[in-house]
Amino acid sequence: MQYNAVENTGMVALHGKGVAKGIAIGRALVMGAALLEVNHHLVSAEDIEYECHRLEHALQTVAEDLDYIKNNLPDDAPIELAPLLTVHSLLVADPLLASETKNIIRVRRYNAEWAISTQGQMLSDQFAQMEDEYLRERASDVNQVIERVLSVLSGVKSFDIQNLPTHNEDDLPYVVVAHDISPADMLKLREKHFAAFITDAGGPTSHTAIVARSMNVPAVVGMKNVRSMVNDHELLIVDGEAGLVLINPSPLVVEQYRSKQRQQEAEREFILRHKDEPAITLDGIAIDIEANIESPEEAKMAIEMGAAGIGLYRSEFLFMNRDSLPSEEEQYEAYSSVLKIMGDKPVTIRTLDIGSDKTLNNEATVAVNPALGLRAVRYCLANPDMFMTQLRAMLRASAHGYLRILVPMISHLHEVTEVKRYLLQARQELVAEGYSIGEKIELGAMVEIPAIAIAIEPFLKELDFVSIGTNDLIQYTLAVDRVDDEVVNLYDAVHPAVIRLIHNTIQAGDRAGKMVCVCGEMAGDVDYTRLLLGLGLKSFSMHPQHIPDVKQIVRHSHTNTLKTKVAATLNYGEAINLNMVNAAV
Repeated sequence: MQYNAVENTGMVALHGKGVAKGIAIGRALVMGAALLEVNHHLVSAEDIEYECHRLEHALQTVAEDLDYIKNNLPDDAPIELAPLLTVHSLLVADPLLASETKNIIRVRRYNAEWAISTQGQMLSDQFAQMEDEYLRERASDVNQVIERVLSVLSGVKSFDIQNLPTHNEDDLPYVVVAHDISPADMLKLREKHFAAFITDAGGPTSHTAIVARSMNVPAVVGMKNVRSMVNDHELLIVDGEAGLVLINPSPLVVEQYRSKQRQQEAEREFILRHKDEPAITLDGIAIDIEANIESPEEAKMAIEMGAAGIGLYRSEFLFMNRDSLPSEEEQYEAYSSVLKIMGDKPVTIRTLDIGSDKTLNNEATVAVNPALGLRAVRYCLANPDMFMTQLRAMLRASAHGYLRILVPMISHLHEVTEVKRYLLQARQELVAEGYSIGEKIELGAMVEIPAIAIAIEPFLKELDFVSIGTNDLIQYTLAVDRVDDEVVNLYDAVHPAVIRLIHNTIQAGDRAGKMVCVCGEMAGDVDYTRLLLGLGLKSFSMHPQHIPDVKQIVRHSHTNTLKTKVAATLNYGEAINLNMVNAAV
Protein backbone atom coordinates (compact mmCIF):
# COMPACT_ATOMS: atom_id res chain seq x y z
CA MET A 1 0.00 0.00 0.00
CA GLN A 2 1.15 3.52 -0.81
CA TYR A 3 -0.11 6.59 0.98
CA ASN A 4 0.18 10.33 0.49
CA ALA A 5 -0.83 13.20 2.73
CA VAL A 6 -2.39 15.96 0.67
CA GLU A 7 -0.87 19.29 1.71
CA ASN A 8 -3.08 21.81 3.54
CA THR A 9 -6.20 19.61 3.42
CA GLY A 10 -5.61 16.92 6.04
CA MET A 11 -6.71 14.38 3.44
CA VAL A 12 -4.71 11.14 3.14
CA ALA A 13 -4.68 9.06 -0.05
CA LEU A 14 -4.12 5.28 0.24
CA HIS A 15 -3.50 2.98 -2.71
CA GLY A 16 -4.27 -0.75 -2.93
CA LYS A 17 -5.65 -3.19 -5.52
CA GLY A 18 -8.99 -2.19 -6.96
CA VAL A 19 -10.94 -5.43 -7.50
CA ALA A 20 -14.55 -4.23 -7.83
CA LYS A 21 -15.29 -1.01 -9.69
CA GLY A 22 -17.42 1.88 -8.54
CA ILE A 23 -17.22 4.84 -6.18
CA ALA A 24 -18.44 4.86 -2.58
CA ILE A 25 -18.61 7.69 -0.07
CA GLY A 26 -19.26 6.75 3.54
CA ARG A 27 -18.16 6.41 7.15
CA ALA A 28 -15.48 3.93 8.20
CA LEU A 29 -16.50 0.88 10.19
CA VAL A 30 -13.34 -0.88 11.36
CA MET A 31 -13.55 -4.63 11.98
CA GLY A 32 -11.36 -6.30 14.56
CA ALA A 33 -9.30 -9.41 13.85
CA ALA A 34 -9.25 -12.14 16.49
CA LEU A 35 -6.41 -13.85 14.64
CA LEU A 36 -4.16 -10.87 15.25
CA GLU A 37 -5.07 -10.56 18.94
CA VAL A 38 -4.97 -14.19 20.13
CA ASN A 39 -4.02 -14.88 23.74
CA HIS A 40 -0.89 -17.07 24.04
CA HIS A 41 -0.08 -19.08 27.16
CA LEU A 42 1.14 -22.52 28.19
CA VAL A 43 -1.24 -24.89 29.98
CA SER A 44 -0.56 -27.34 32.78
CA ALA A 45 -0.54 -31.12 32.15
CA GLU A 46 -3.91 -31.59 33.85
CA ASP A 47 -5.52 -28.94 31.60
CA ILE A 48 -4.41 -30.45 28.28
CA GLU A 49 -7.53 -32.54 27.67
CA TYR A 50 -9.74 -29.64 28.73
CA GLU A 51 -8.11 -27.47 26.01
CA CYS A 52 -8.66 -30.27 23.49
CA HIS A 53 -12.32 -30.36 24.49
CA ARG A 54 -12.60 -26.58 24.08
CA LEU A 55 -11.12 -26.93 20.60
CA GLU A 56 -13.57 -29.68 19.59
CA HIS A 57 -16.51 -27.62 20.84
CA ALA A 58 -15.35 -24.54 18.94
CA LEU A 59 -14.87 -26.48 15.69
CA GLN A 60 -18.31 -28.05 16.01
CA THR A 61 -19.93 -24.69 16.75
CA VAL A 62 -18.34 -23.09 13.68
CA ALA A 63 -19.33 -26.05 11.49
CA GLU A 64 -22.95 -25.81 12.63
CA ASP A 65 -22.98 -22.04 12.14
CA LEU A 66 -21.66 -22.33 8.57
CA ASP A 67 -24.13 -25.08 7.72
CA TYR A 68 -27.01 -22.98 9.05
CA ILE A 69 -25.93 -19.95 7.01
CA LYS A 70 -25.47 -22.04 3.85
CA ASN A 71 -28.83 -23.79 4.25
CA ASN A 72 -30.70 -20.54 4.87
CA LEU A 73 -29.33 -18.30 2.14
CA PRO A 74 -31.90 -15.80 0.88
CA ASP A 75 -33.13 -16.28 -2.69
CA ASP A 76 -31.34 -13.15 -3.88
CA ALA A 77 -27.98 -14.01 -2.28
CA PRO A 78 -24.98 -13.82 -4.65
CA ILE A 79 -24.66 -17.21 -6.33
CA GLU A 80 -20.96 -17.43 -5.41
CA LEU A 81 -21.70 -17.53 -1.68
CA ALA A 82 -22.91 -21.14 -1.44
CA PRO A 83 -19.74 -22.69 -2.94
CA LEU A 84 -17.54 -20.33 -0.92
CA LEU A 85 -19.31 -21.33 2.30
CA THR A 86 -18.85 -24.97 1.29
CA VAL A 87 -15.09 -24.39 1.09
CA HIS A 88 -15.11 -23.04 4.65
CA SER A 89 -17.25 -25.95 5.86
CA LEU A 90 -14.82 -28.45 4.34
CA LEU A 91 -11.88 -26.68 5.97
CA VAL A 92 -13.37 -26.65 9.47
CA ALA A 93 -14.52 -30.28 9.12
CA ASP A 94 -11.11 -31.52 7.95
CA PRO A 95 -10.05 -34.12 10.56
CA LEU A 96 -6.42 -33.08 10.08
CA LEU A 97 -7.21 -29.59 11.39
CA ALA A 98 -8.52 -31.06 14.66
CA SER A 99 -5.89 -33.80 15.05
CA GLU A 100 -2.87 -31.63 14.23
CA THR A 101 -4.08 -28.85 16.52
CA LYS A 102 -4.65 -31.31 19.38
CA ASN A 103 -1.15 -32.62 18.81
CA ILE A 104 0.21 -29.09 19.27
CA ILE A 105 -1.77 -28.76 22.51
CA ARG A 106 -0.48 -32.07 23.85
CA VAL A 107 3.15 -31.77 22.74
CA ARG A 108 3.81 -28.04 23.12
CA ARG A 109 1.18 -27.42 25.82
CA TYR A 110 -0.19 -24.42 23.94
CA ASN A 111 -3.64 -23.22 24.92
CA ALA A 112 -6.35 -23.94 22.33
CA GLU A 113 -6.28 -20.40 20.88
CA TRP A 114 -2.51 -20.46 20.41
CA ALA A 115 -2.57 -24.00 18.99
CA ILE A 116 -5.29 -23.34 16.37
CA SER A 117 -3.64 -20.10 15.26
CA THR A 118 -0.29 -21.94 14.94
CA GLN A 119 -1.81 -24.75 12.86
CA GLY A 120 -3.76 -22.23 10.81
CA GLN A 121 -0.58 -20.31 10.02
CA MET A 122 1.11 -23.52 8.82
CA LEU A 123 -1.81 -24.30 6.49
CA SER A 124 -2.00 -20.71 5.28
CA ASP A 125 1.72 -20.70 4.48
CA GLN A 126 1.33 -23.87 2.40
CA PHE A 127 -1.36 -22.27 0.28
CA ALA A 128 0.54 -18.98 0.03
CA GLN A 129 3.52 -20.78 -1.55
CA MET A 130 1.44 -22.21 -4.40
CA GLU A 131 2.14 -20.93 -7.90
CA ASP A 132 -1.47 -20.85 -9.07
CA GLU A 133 -2.96 -17.51 -8.02
CA TYR A 134 -6.45 -18.85 -7.35
CA LEU A 135 -5.11 -21.58 -5.05
CA ARG A 136 -2.69 -19.15 -3.41
CA GLU A 137 -5.57 -16.88 -2.49
CA ARG A 138 -7.17 -19.76 -0.59
CA ALA A 139 -4.78 -18.93 2.25
CA SER A 140 -7.32 -16.24 3.12
CA ASP A 141 -10.00 -18.94 3.54
CA VAL A 142 -7.85 -20.72 6.11
CA ASN A 143 -7.37 -17.47 8.01
CA GLN A 144 -11.10 -16.71 7.93
CA VAL A 145 -12.00 -20.15 9.30
CA ILE A 146 -9.40 -19.80 12.06
CA GLU A 147 -10.86 -16.37 12.87
CA ARG A 148 -14.29 -17.92 13.42
CA VAL A 149 -12.87 -20.66 15.65
CA LEU A 150 -10.92 -18.11 17.69
CA SER A 151 -14.03 -16.00 18.15
CA VAL A 152 -15.85 -19.00 19.64
CA LEU A 153 -12.89 -19.93 21.86
CA SER A 154 -12.48 -16.40 23.18
CA GLY A 155 -16.21 -15.71 23.49
CA VAL A 156 -15.65 -12.35 21.84
CA LYS A 157 -16.91 -11.58 18.35
CA SER A 158 -14.32 -9.85 16.18
CA PHE A 159 -17.15 -7.85 14.65
CA ASP A 160 -20.75 -7.77 15.90
CA ILE A 161 -22.54 -7.48 12.58
CA GLN A 162 -25.99 -8.28 13.95
CA ASN A 163 -26.06 -5.23 16.23
CA LEU A 164 -24.89 -2.70 13.66
CA PRO A 165 -27.17 0.31 13.28
CA THR A 166 -28.77 0.61 9.86
CA HIS A 167 -27.19 3.99 9.13
CA ASN A 168 -24.85 6.65 10.47
CA GLU A 169 -25.99 9.81 12.12
CA ASP A 170 -25.45 11.80 8.90
CA ASP A 171 -27.20 9.07 6.86
CA LEU A 172 -23.99 8.12 5.06
CA PRO A 173 -23.50 4.40 4.37
CA TYR A 174 -20.74 2.31 5.93
CA VAL A 175 -17.40 1.55 4.36
CA VAL A 176 -16.20 -1.68 5.97
CA VAL A 177 -12.49 -1.65 6.84
CA ALA A 178 -11.09 -5.06 7.79
CA HIS A 179 -8.08 -7.31 7.74
CA ASP A 180 -10.17 -9.71 5.64
CA ILE A 181 -13.87 -10.57 5.33
CA SER A 182 -15.29 -14.09 5.22
CA PRO A 183 -18.13 -15.03 2.82
CA ALA A 184 -20.45 -15.62 5.80
CA ASP A 185 -19.76 -12.14 7.17
CA MET A 186 -20.20 -10.61 3.72
CA LEU A 187 -23.67 -12.11 3.56
CA LYS A 188 -24.58 -10.50 6.89
CA LEU A 189 -23.03 -7.19 5.87
CA ARG A 190 -25.10 -7.29 2.70
CA GLU A 191 -28.22 -6.88 4.84
CA LYS A 192 -26.87 -3.65 6.35
CA HIS A 193 -26.41 -0.15 4.98
CA PHE A 194 -22.86 -0.32 3.62
CA ALA A 195 -21.15 0.93 0.48
CA ALA A 196 -17.69 -0.62 0.04
CA PHE A 197 -15.04 -3.04 1.35
CA ILE A 198 -11.43 -2.18 2.18
CA THR A 199 -9.10 -4.94 3.40
CA ASP A 200 -5.50 -5.43 4.45
CA ALA A 201 -5.32 -8.82 2.72
CA GLY A 202 -6.57 -10.25 -0.55
CA GLY A 203 -6.08 -10.00 -4.27
CA PRO A 204 -8.14 -10.05 -7.49
CA THR A 205 -9.15 -13.70 -6.95
CA SER A 206 -9.76 -13.57 -3.18
CA HIS A 207 -13.28 -14.37 -2.01
CA THR A 208 -13.75 -10.78 -0.87
CA ALA A 209 -13.05 -9.67 -4.44
CA ILE A 210 -15.25 -12.35 -6.02
CA VAL A 211 -18.28 -11.62 -3.84
CA ALA A 212 -17.79 -7.84 -4.02
CA ARG A 213 -17.89 -8.01 -7.83
CA SER A 214 -20.98 -10.19 -7.68
CA MET A 215 -22.70 -7.70 -5.38
CA ASN A 216 -21.50 -4.69 -7.41
CA VAL A 217 -19.89 -3.23 -4.30
CA PRO A 218 -16.66 -1.21 -4.76
CA ALA A 219 -13.69 -2.91 -3.11
CA VAL A 220 -9.99 -2.20 -2.61
CA VAL A 221 -7.88 -5.03 -1.18
CA GLY A 222 -4.23 -5.81 -0.42
CA MET A 223 -3.76 -2.57 1.53
CA LYS A 224 -1.60 -4.31 4.17
CA ASN A 225 -2.18 -2.08 7.21
CA VAL A 226 -5.19 0.03 6.32
CA ARG A 227 -6.92 -0.83 9.63
CA SER A 228 -4.18 1.02 11.50
CA MET A 229 -4.56 4.06 9.23
CA VAL A 230 -8.34 4.49 9.51
CA ASN A 231 -10.46 5.30 12.57
CA ASP A 232 -14.11 4.46 13.10
CA HIS A 233 -16.54 7.00 11.57
CA GLU A 234 -13.89 8.82 9.54
CA LEU A 235 -15.16 10.00 6.16
CA LEU A 236 -13.88 7.83 3.30
CA ILE A 237 -14.04 7.86 -0.48
CA VAL A 238 -13.39 4.52 -2.18
CA ASP A 239 -12.57 4.36 -5.89
CA GLY A 240 -12.69 0.66 -6.74
CA GLU A 241 -11.42 1.17 -10.28
CA ALA A 242 -8.35 3.21 -9.35
CA GLY A 243 -7.65 1.22 -6.16
CA LEU A 244 -7.77 4.51 -4.26
CA VAL A 245 -9.03 5.32 -0.73
CA LEU A 246 -9.25 8.93 0.48
CA ILE A 247 -9.42 9.59 4.23
CA ASN A 248 -11.07 12.83 5.42
CA PRO A 249 -11.55 14.38 1.97
CA SER A 250 -12.54 18.04 1.73
CA PRO A 251 -16.13 19.02 0.80
CA LEU A 252 -14.90 20.03 -2.67
CA VAL A 253 -13.33 16.59 -3.26
CA VAL A 254 -16.48 14.88 -1.96
CA GLU A 255 -18.65 16.82 -4.41
CA GLN A 256 -16.28 15.98 -7.29
CA TYR A 257 -16.59 12.29 -6.48
CA ARG A 258 -20.36 12.51 -6.02
CA SER A 259 -20.61 13.88 -9.55
CA LYS A 260 -18.36 11.10 -10.83
CA GLN A 261 -20.43 8.56 -8.91
CA ARG A 262 -23.69 9.74 -10.50
CA GLN A 263 -22.12 9.61 -13.94
CA GLN A 264 -20.82 6.05 -13.40
CA GLU A 265 -24.19 4.83 -12.13
CA ALA A 266 -25.96 6.24 -15.20
CA GLU A 267 -23.40 4.63 -17.51
CA ARG A 268 -23.70 1.30 -15.71
CA GLU A 269 -27.50 1.30 -16.03
CA PHE A 270 -27.19 1.97 -19.77
CA ILE A 271 -24.59 -0.80 -20.24
CA LEU A 272 -26.67 -3.37 -18.35
CA ARG A 273 -29.73 -2.58 -20.50
CA HIS A 274 -27.70 -3.70 -23.54
CA LYS A 275 -25.87 -6.68 -22.01
CA ASP A 276 -27.75 -9.27 -24.09
CA GLU A 277 -27.01 -7.61 -27.42
CA PRO A 278 -24.30 -9.25 -29.58
CA ALA A 279 -20.76 -7.88 -29.47
CA ILE A 280 -20.25 -6.63 -33.04
CA THR A 281 -17.68 -3.96 -33.90
CA LEU A 282 -18.42 -0.85 -35.91
CA ASP A 283 -16.98 -2.54 -39.01
CA GLY A 284 -19.18 -5.61 -38.57
CA ILE A 285 -16.79 -8.10 -36.89
CA ALA A 286 -18.57 -10.48 -34.49
CA ILE A 287 -16.65 -10.99 -31.23
CA ASP A 288 -17.32 -13.89 -28.84
CA ILE A 289 -17.52 -12.75 -25.22
CA GLU A 290 -17.53 -15.74 -22.86
CA ALA A 291 -17.29 -16.23 -19.10
CA ASN A 292 -14.77 -17.66 -16.65
CA ILE A 293 -16.41 -19.65 -13.86
CA GLU A 294 -15.31 -21.71 -10.87
CA SER A 295 -18.52 -23.57 -9.98
CA PRO A 296 -21.75 -24.72 -11.67
CA GLU A 297 -23.69 -22.00 -9.83
CA GLU A 298 -21.73 -19.29 -11.65
CA ALA A 299 -22.97 -20.54 -15.02
CA LYS A 300 -26.32 -18.91 -14.23
CA MET A 301 -24.59 -15.58 -13.71
CA ALA A 302 -22.82 -16.03 -17.06
CA ILE A 303 -26.20 -16.37 -18.78
CA GLU A 304 -27.59 -13.35 -16.91
CA MET A 305 -24.63 -11.20 -17.99
CA GLY A 306 -25.01 -12.13 -21.66
CA ALA A 307 -22.15 -14.61 -22.09
CA ALA A 308 -21.87 -16.38 -25.44
CA GLY A 309 -20.51 -19.44 -23.64
CA ILE A 310 -18.10 -20.58 -20.93
CA GLY A 311 -14.53 -19.88 -21.99
CA LEU A 312 -12.95 -21.28 -18.82
CA TYR A 313 -14.46 -23.56 -16.19
CA ARG A 314 -11.81 -24.17 -13.54
CA SER A 315 -12.28 -27.73 -12.29
CA GLU A 316 -9.96 -27.27 -9.27
CA PHE A 317 -12.80 -26.40 -6.88
CA LEU A 318 -13.99 -30.03 -7.03
CA PHE A 319 -10.60 -31.32 -5.89
CA MET A 320 -9.52 -28.90 -3.19
CA ASN A 321 -10.00 -28.99 0.60
CA ARG A 322 -10.86 -32.68 0.81
CA ASP A 323 -9.16 -35.92 1.82
CA SER A 324 -10.26 -37.99 -1.19
CA LEU A 325 -10.50 -37.37 -4.91
CA PRO A 326 -13.93 -36.60 -6.36
CA SER A 327 -15.53 -39.64 -7.97
CA GLU A 328 -16.37 -39.88 -11.66
CA GLU A 329 -20.05 -39.52 -10.79
CA GLU A 330 -19.50 -36.37 -8.69
CA GLN A 331 -17.48 -34.78 -11.48
CA TYR A 332 -20.03 -35.83 -14.11
CA GLU A 333 -22.84 -34.18 -12.15
CA ALA A 334 -20.90 -30.91 -11.83
CA TYR A 335 -19.80 -30.76 -15.47
CA SER A 336 -23.14 -31.85 -16.92
CA SER A 337 -25.04 -29.28 -14.83
CA VAL A 338 -23.05 -26.48 -16.50
CA LEU A 339 -23.57 -27.93 -19.98
CA LYS A 340 -27.31 -28.19 -19.34
CA ILE A 341 -27.49 -24.58 -18.13
CA MET A 342 -25.60 -23.30 -21.19
CA GLY A 343 -27.71 -25.27 -23.72
CA ASP A 344 -26.12 -25.09 -27.18
CA LYS A 345 -23.47 -22.57 -26.07
CA PRO A 346 -19.89 -23.90 -25.72
CA VAL A 347 -18.55 -24.90 -22.31
CA THR A 348 -14.76 -25.01 -21.94
CA ILE A 349 -13.68 -27.18 -18.99
CA ARG A 350 -10.04 -26.99 -18.00
CA THR A 351 -8.47 -30.21 -16.80
CA LEU A 352 -7.07 -30.15 -13.28
CA ASP A 353 -4.55 -27.35 -12.84
CA ILE A 354 -2.67 -27.83 -9.58
CA GLY A 355 0.91 -27.18 -8.49
CA SER A 356 3.52 -29.61 -7.21
CA ASP A 357 3.97 -27.86 -3.87
CA LYS A 358 0.94 -29.64 -2.36
CA THR A 359 -0.69 -32.82 -3.57
CA LEU A 360 -4.42 -33.48 -3.61
CA ASN A 361 -4.42 -35.85 -0.64
CA ASN A 362 -2.97 -33.15 1.65
CA GLU A 363 0.46 -34.76 1.72
CA ALA A 364 2.90 -31.89 1.42
CA THR A 365 5.78 -32.35 -0.98
CA VAL A 366 9.00 -30.41 -1.48
CA ALA A 367 9.69 -28.92 -4.90
CA VAL A 368 12.85 -26.98 -5.69
CA ASN A 369 10.82 -24.62 -7.88
CA PRO A 370 7.05 -25.32 -7.79
CA ALA A 371 6.39 -22.89 -10.65
CA LEU A 372 8.47 -25.08 -12.97
CA GLY A 373 7.69 -28.45 -11.42
CA LEU A 374 5.08 -31.20 -11.66
CA ARG A 375 2.14 -28.94 -12.39
CA ALA A 376 -1.11 -29.05 -14.37
CA VAL A 377 -0.91 -31.45 -17.34
CA ARG A 378 2.39 -32.81 -16.03
CA TYR A 379 0.69 -33.75 -12.78
CA CYS A 380 -2.26 -35.30 -14.62
CA LEU A 381 -0.08 -37.41 -16.91
CA ALA A 382 1.90 -38.56 -13.87
CA ASN A 383 -1.40 -39.65 -12.22
CA PRO A 384 -3.21 -41.47 -15.04
CA ASP A 385 -5.98 -43.01 -12.91
CA MET A 386 -7.02 -39.60 -11.60
CA PHE A 387 -6.75 -38.08 -15.10
CA MET A 388 -8.78 -40.86 -16.72
CA THR A 389 -11.54 -40.40 -14.14
CA GLN A 390 -11.78 -36.71 -14.99
CA LEU A 391 -11.73 -37.31 -18.75
CA ARG A 392 -14.43 -39.99 -18.45
CA ALA A 393 -16.62 -37.58 -16.46
CA MET A 394 -16.13 -34.86 -19.06
CA LEU A 395 -16.93 -37.14 -22.00
CA ARG A 396 -20.07 -38.42 -20.28
CA ALA A 397 -21.15 -34.81 -19.63
CA SER A 398 -20.61 -33.97 -23.31
CA ALA A 399 -23.89 -35.73 -24.12
CA HIS A 400 -25.66 -32.67 -22.66
CA GLY A 401 -24.13 -29.91 -24.79
CA TYR A 402 -21.13 -28.46 -26.59
CA LEU A 403 -17.93 -29.43 -24.75
CA ARG A 404 -14.44 -28.04 -25.13
CA ILE A 405 -11.65 -29.65 -23.11
CA LEU A 406 -8.80 -27.29 -22.24
CA VAL A 407 -5.41 -28.59 -21.08
CA PRO A 408 -3.18 -26.25 -19.02
CA MET A 409 0.60 -25.77 -19.09
CA ILE A 410 1.30 -27.57 -22.36
CA SER A 411 4.91 -27.05 -23.45
CA HIS A 412 5.71 -30.13 -25.59
CA LEU A 413 3.86 -31.68 -28.51
CA HIS A 414 4.16 -35.16 -27.01
CA GLU A 415 1.98 -33.96 -24.09
CA VAL A 416 -0.83 -33.27 -26.58
CA THR A 417 -0.31 -36.73 -28.06
CA GLU A 418 -0.54 -38.32 -24.61
CA VAL A 419 -3.71 -36.42 -23.74
CA LYS A 420 -5.28 -37.53 -27.02
CA ARG A 421 -4.34 -41.14 -26.26
CA TYR A 422 -6.07 -40.98 -22.86
CA LEU A 423 -9.13 -39.30 -24.43
CA LEU A 424 -9.40 -42.05 -27.03
CA GLN A 425 -9.07 -44.74 -24.36
CA ALA A 426 -11.73 -43.06 -22.20
CA ARG A 427 -14.09 -42.76 -25.17
CA GLN A 428 -13.65 -46.43 -26.12
CA GLU A 429 -14.29 -47.55 -22.55
CA LEU A 430 -17.45 -45.44 -22.23
CA VAL A 431 -18.88 -46.57 -25.57
CA ALA A 432 -18.24 -50.20 -24.59
CA GLU A 433 -20.08 -49.55 -21.32
CA GLY A 434 -23.09 -48.11 -23.16
CA TYR A 435 -22.66 -44.41 -22.35
CA SER A 436 -23.64 -41.67 -24.83
CA ILE A 437 -20.89 -39.31 -25.95
CA GLY A 438 -21.57 -35.87 -27.43
CA GLU A 439 -20.86 -35.25 -31.09
CA LYS A 440 -19.40 -31.80 -30.51
CA ILE A 441 -16.18 -32.14 -28.50
CA GLU A 442 -13.08 -30.02 -29.07
CA LEU A 443 -9.59 -30.23 -27.56
CA GLY A 444 -7.52 -27.16 -26.80
CA ALA A 445 -4.45 -26.07 -24.86
CA MET A 446 -3.54 -23.12 -22.68
CA VAL A 447 -0.88 -20.84 -24.14
CA GLU A 448 0.81 -19.73 -20.94
CA ILE A 449 4.39 -20.91 -21.48
CA PRO A 450 6.43 -18.81 -23.97
CA ALA A 451 7.66 -21.97 -25.71
CA ILE A 452 4.22 -22.84 -27.12
CA ALA A 453 3.55 -19.22 -28.12
CA ILE A 454 6.84 -19.06 -30.04
CA ALA A 455 6.41 -22.44 -31.77
CA ILE A 456 2.61 -22.46 -31.99
CA GLU A 457 2.10 -23.83 -35.53
CA PRO A 458 2.64 -27.58 -34.88
CA PHE A 459 0.40 -27.37 -31.81
CA LEU A 460 -2.41 -25.81 -33.84
CA LYS A 461 -2.27 -28.74 -36.27
CA GLU A 462 -3.06 -31.13 -33.41
CA LEU A 463 -5.58 -28.95 -31.53
CA ASP A 464 -9.01 -27.49 -32.24
CA PHE A 465 -8.36 -24.24 -30.40
CA VAL A 466 -5.99 -22.51 -27.97
CA SER A 467 -6.63 -20.19 -25.04
CA ILE A 468 -4.06 -17.64 -23.94
CA GLY A 469 -3.66 -17.42 -20.16
CA THR A 470 -2.16 -13.95 -19.96
CA ASN A 471 -1.54 -14.08 -16.20
CA ASP A 472 0.99 -16.92 -16.41
CA LEU A 473 2.26 -15.93 -19.85
CA ILE A 474 3.36 -12.55 -18.49
CA GLN A 475 4.94 -14.11 -15.39
CA TYR A 476 6.86 -16.74 -17.32
CA THR A 477 7.94 -14.33 -20.08
CA LEU A 478 9.23 -11.65 -17.70
CA ALA A 479 10.25 -13.97 -14.82
CA VAL A 480 8.18 -11.82 -12.45
CA ASP A 481 5.84 -12.96 -9.67
CA ARG A 482 3.08 -10.36 -9.80
CA VAL A 483 2.14 -10.87 -6.13
CA ASP A 484 5.70 -10.24 -4.95
CA ASP A 485 5.73 -6.63 -3.79
CA GLU A 486 9.46 -6.34 -4.39
CA VAL A 487 9.21 -7.00 -8.14
CA VAL A 488 5.56 -6.29 -8.95
CA ASN A 489 6.61 -3.05 -10.67
CA LEU A 490 8.25 -5.22 -13.35
CA TYR A 491 5.02 -7.08 -14.13
CA ASP A 492 3.99 -5.46 -17.41
CA ALA A 493 1.09 -6.71 -19.52
CA VAL A 494 2.12 -4.49 -22.43
CA HIS A 495 5.80 -5.39 -22.48
CA PRO A 496 6.79 -5.78 -26.18
CA ALA A 497 7.75 -9.43 -25.67
CA VAL A 498 4.34 -10.27 -24.15
CA ILE A 499 2.42 -8.44 -26.89
CA ARG A 500 4.45 -10.12 -29.62
CA LEU A 501 3.74 -13.56 -28.15
CA ILE A 502 0.00 -12.82 -28.02
CA HIS A 503 0.06 -11.37 -31.54
CA ASN A 504 2.03 -14.33 -32.92
CA THR A 505 -0.47 -16.77 -31.43
CA ILE A 506 -3.51 -14.92 -32.81
CA GLN A 507 -1.99 -14.63 -36.30
CA ALA A 508 -1.04 -18.31 -36.36
CA GLY A 509 -4.58 -19.21 -35.28
CA ASP A 510 -6.03 -17.15 -38.14
CA ARG A 511 -3.75 -18.85 -40.66
CA ALA A 512 -4.73 -22.30 -39.36
CA GLY A 513 -8.42 -21.46 -39.10
CA LYS A 514 -8.38 -22.25 -35.37
CA MET A 515 -10.01 -20.25 -32.58
CA VAL A 516 -7.72 -18.27 -30.26
CA CYS A 517 -9.22 -17.02 -26.99
CA VAL A 518 -7.76 -14.88 -24.21
CA CYS A 519 -9.01 -15.96 -20.78
CA GLY A 520 -6.56 -14.14 -18.47
CA GLU A 521 -7.21 -10.89 -16.62
CA MET A 522 -6.42 -8.82 -19.72
CA ALA A 523 -9.59 -10.14 -21.36
CA GLY A 524 -11.85 -8.64 -18.69
CA ASP A 525 -10.02 -5.33 -18.31
CA VAL A 526 -11.55 -2.66 -20.55
CA ASP A 527 -8.20 -0.88 -20.69
CA TYR A 528 -6.92 -3.75 -22.86
CA THR A 529 -10.04 -4.50 -24.94
CA ARG A 530 -9.12 -2.30 -27.89
CA LEU A 531 -5.49 -3.45 -27.77
CA LEU A 532 -6.57 -7.10 -28.05
CA LEU A 533 -9.01 -6.24 -30.85
CA GLY A 534 -6.16 -4.47 -32.63
CA LEU A 535 -4.05 -7.61 -32.29
CA GLY A 536 -6.82 -9.49 -34.10
CA LEU A 537 -8.49 -11.26 -31.15
CA LYS A 538 -12.06 -12.42 -31.78
CA SER A 539 -12.72 -14.41 -28.58
CA PHE A 540 -12.55 -13.13 -24.98
CA SER A 541 -13.37 -14.92 -21.71
CA MET A 542 -13.68 -13.15 -18.36
CA HIS A 543 -15.49 -12.90 -15.03
CA PRO A 544 -19.22 -12.62 -15.82
CA GLN A 545 -19.52 -9.17 -14.22
CA HIS A 546 -17.06 -7.73 -16.77
CA ILE A 547 -18.97 -8.94 -19.83
CA PRO A 548 -21.38 -5.97 -20.27
CA ASP A 549 -18.51 -3.43 -20.05
CA VAL A 550 -16.30 -5.26 -22.56
CA LYS A 551 -19.25 -5.68 -24.93
CA GLN A 552 -19.85 -1.95 -24.78
CA ILE A 553 -16.24 -1.22 -25.76
CA VAL A 554 -16.40 -3.76 -28.60
CA ARG A 555 -19.57 -2.22 -30.04
CA HIS A 556 -17.87 1.19 -30.14
CA SER A 557 -14.61 0.01 -31.73
CA HIS A 558 -13.45 -0.20 -35.34
CA THR A 559 -11.08 -3.15 -35.72
CA ASN A 560 -9.30 -2.01 -38.89
CA THR A 561 -8.46 1.34 -37.34
CA LEU A 562 -7.25 -0.41 -34.20
CA LYS A 563 -5.11 -2.88 -36.17
CA THR A 564 -3.37 0.04 -37.90
CA LYS A 565 -2.72 1.81 -34.58
CA VAL A 566 -1.47 -1.32 -32.84
CA ALA A 567 0.74 -2.36 -35.77
CA ALA A 568 2.44 1.05 -35.71
CA THR A 569 3.01 0.79 -31.98
CA LEU A 570 4.44 -2.74 -32.28
CA ASN A 571 7.19 -1.39 -34.50
CA TYR A 572 8.42 0.96 -31.80
CA GLY A 573 9.98 -1.92 -29.84
CA GLU A 574 8.72 -0.37 -26.61
CA ALA A 575 5.72 -0.92 -24.37
CA ILE A 576 2.39 -0.39 -26.12
CA ASN A 577 0.96 3.10 -25.70
CA LEU A 578 -2.52 2.23 -24.38
CA ASN A 579 -3.67 5.85 -24.43
CA MET A 580 -2.98 6.05 -28.14
CA VAL A 581 -4.73 2.74 -28.82
CA ASN A 582 -7.78 3.59 -26.70
CA ALA A 583 -8.14 6.99 -28.36
CA ALA A 584 -8.84 5.22 -31.66
CA VAL A 585 -12.37 4.19 -32.61
